[in-house]
Amino acid sequence: MHCNINENTMSAKNTQPEKKYYSNEELQEFKEIILNKIEEAKKNLELLNAAVANEGNDVTDTSPTFKALEEGNSVLSKEENSKLAARQQKFIKDLEAALIRIENKTYGICKVTGKLIPKERLRIVPHTTMTIEAKEMLSKRR
Repeated sequence: MHCNINENTMSAKNTQPEKKYYSNEELQEFKEIILNKIEEAKKNLELLNAAVANEGNDVTDTSPTFKALEEGNSVLSKEENSKLAARQQKFIKDLEAALIRIENKTYGICKVTGKLIPKERLRIVPHTTMTIEAKEMLSKRR
């Protein structure tokens, strides 16, 4: 009986009306998701940077007209790849910031409402800092 009372007391502490933060186990799950996404994003960034550097795209042995068209296309591709690389770098920084929030135990808490961001959203967009509700609220103000 004594053990049951302690278990009930403990469960009463854990079952608050609304959960305020994620457990260490849940944070570990998110950390693994984020680390995998960072690894994937860094590989993509390397590919984009290589494309910007235009390694291995030599058009010296083609006709002058084709060469001019190819170089024009190459400039557009470089610009587009530069934009994609910049976005990828921002994505990596956002993911790294999410890792810091995990270490601080503030991960998954909406910066606008203070509510817990649903797990489903965090699994899909692990670097998010807002609930859908907060994001919609902010976009309506603009």
